This record gives sequence, structure tokens and C-alpha cells, in this order.
Amino acid sequence: MQRRVPVSQPAPNALKGIGLMLLALCVFSCLDTTAKYMATVVQLPLTQVVWLRFVSQFMLIVQLLGIVALPRLLITRRFWHQALRSFLMLGSTLLNFLALKTLRLDQTQTIAFLAPFVVALLAGPFLGEWIRWRRMLAILVGFSGILVAVRPGYAALEPGMVFAMGSMLCYAVFMLLTRYLAAYDPPEVTLFYSLIAGTFVMAPFALSNWVWPQDALTWLLLVSMGFWGGLGHFIFILAYRHAPASVLAPFIYLGLITHGAGGYLVFGQVPDQWTLAGAAIVIASGIYMVHRERVVHLERQRARAAEAAEAAAKARDEAEAALSDSGLSRHRP
Repeated sequence: MQRRVPVSQPAPNALKGIGLMLLALCVFSCLDTTAKYMATVVQLPLTQVVWLRFVSQFMLIVQLLGIVALPRLLITRRFWHQALRSFLMLGSTLLNFLALKTLRLDQTQTIAFLAPFVVALLAGPFLGEWIRWRRMLAILVGFSGILVAVRPGYAALEPGMVFAMGSMLCYAVFMLLTRYLAAYDPPEVTLFYSLIAGTFVMAPFALSNWVWPQDALTWLLLVSMGFWGGLGHFIFILAYRHAPASVLAPFIYLGLITHGAGGYLVFGQVPDQWTLAGAAIVIASGIYMVHRERVVHLERQRARAAEAAEAAAKARDEAEAALSDSGLSRHRP
């Protein structure tokens, strides 16, 4: 009689991590939807919208941690890397909000899906994490998906597409620096530094073009952007504490659904067939990359286990040989 092999299911912690990831995606969709509403419907200056997104999150962190914690949050072993990462966060946010003025939420999200591919490409020269030909092929296929969505030569290339690509590139380098800094600084220090450029560099630009919101709802929406941003990143971190990246990575692509829902509910916008087709190609390539990363990780684990077993066997043989030689020497006349 054959023994039935139980079907593997995600552990409870993994399911909790997946749930937190989906919640984080909904929160980030609220952030982008609010930013688009402020820029296109209320028509506030973009500098003001970007600055309030950062300063409100900055004030939220100060209130939660207290002013006495600020000196500790400024202590870093890699100041210039943290400063560059902070400016990349500002650049990614500014370019994303510029793109949202003319593009649908699902369009900007589809282009943002390219960030992990760029990270995989740049991880080799910058972090020494080189990829093999299969993942390189998946990256090329993923880029072809963006060509399907953008359709250069068949449809007018809107400036919003260029802004969205710039935002994606800034965020990809931002992610690389995040991985690099994880070995040097605590996460709360890195999170705090990511807000500094947006809070202080954007202040004079925002104040010089300031337009007073006309009602309490507008004020509430403006301040909520910092809340959405801070809450989303916090939930994101919690998700990775409950489940490994290989489990959570495919679910990031559900952000297309959450952003598409935000665009439809607030602006009445529906994704077109080209965006959906391009997104499907990018998502399929991304899921394949996650699969290959898991395979490579398992291969490395098996190789390390085999080396450890070989080393243990060699040590055991040497110990037995030493004991044998010792016994012979005691019996030798």
C-alpha cells in the first residue's frame, strides 16, 4: 500500500504574512489614489502635495517615538549612503506623483513592477549577487511586457510614462541601498533617514507655491498621505517577519488589482487591454524569477549540506584513525 503524501500548505505564520502583504498593498493604493486626487481634482501644487506627504509622516514618527529618540535615529555608520537613499526616495515620490497627473493608477503600477528586475540586474555589479541566464531571460521578457503596455511607435509616448520609468529606476536603486544598509544600520534609522530629504529639501519649494486648502476634507486627505505611507511601510516590514520573501514576492503583483480598484472607484478609470496584457507578461516573468531564486537557494543549501557532511565524515575518519594509532602504540612492546 502506498503511503499518501500530505499536500503542503503555507504555515500559519506564512498565511499571516500574506494577509499583511495584501493589507500593505491596499494601504499603498490609498496613498497613490489620494496623491492623484490632490493633483488632478483639487489641483494643489505638486510640490505642496509631495512635501505634505513627507512632513506628515515625519511628524507622525516624531510623535510616536518622541523627540528624545531623534538623536539616536540620526546615528548611522553610512551617512552618505543614507543621504543618497533619502534623495532617491524623494525622487521616486516626486516622479510618481508627476506621472499620476496624466496616467491611470494601473499604468504607473505596471511600470513599477519592473523595479525588482532592475534590482536583479544591478545586484551583480553593486552587491556581487550575479544572476544566471534563466533569470536574465525572464528580465528581458519582463521588459518586453512594458513595451506592450507602452506601445512605443503605435501610441503617443506620454510624459507620464517617462516620469513613471524614472520613478521606478529611483526606487530600484533605493531598494538596492536598503539591502546594503541593512548590514550597517537598524531599520528604524534607515526609515527615518528616508524622510529627511523630502521633509527639509522640499519645504522651501512647497512654501513658495503654497495654496491654502479650502476645506477640512482636503486637509484631512493631505495629512493622511503621511499616515498611509508610514502605515504601509510598517505593515510591509511586519509581513516579512512572518513569511520569507520567496513566499510574499508573487503577491506583490496583486497591487495591480488594488491600484486598479482605486482608479475605478475614485476616478472611474478602467485598465485598457494593452496595459493588462503588458502587466500579465511582467507578472508572469516576475513569478518565474521568484521560482528560479527559490531553486538556486535550494541548490546552494544542498551544496552547503553536502560540504558539511563531507567535512564531518573526514573529521570522523581522522578521529578513528587517531584512536586506532593510539591503541596500537599502547600495545606495542
